[in-house]
Amino acid sequence: MPRKIRDLINDLEKAGFMNRGGKGSHRNFVHPMLQKPITIVGNDNQDAKHYQEKAVLTAIKEVQE
Repeated sequence: MPRKIRDLINDLEKAGFMNRGGKGSHRNFVHPMLQKPITIVGNDNQDAKHYQEKAVLTAIKEVQE
């Protein structure tokens, strides 16, 4: 069962990412240690796509190194 968008957002916020907003259902999360923002698309109660989960995990790993 895929995770929800809200779970990915919670993971990013716990890792220190800040939501800098976006248009519609797009949200951009930035972190001082990363140059490129992570964009999450979808409403909170929607299932996350596999590429979104992978992007979030990769970004969190880069920040923790």
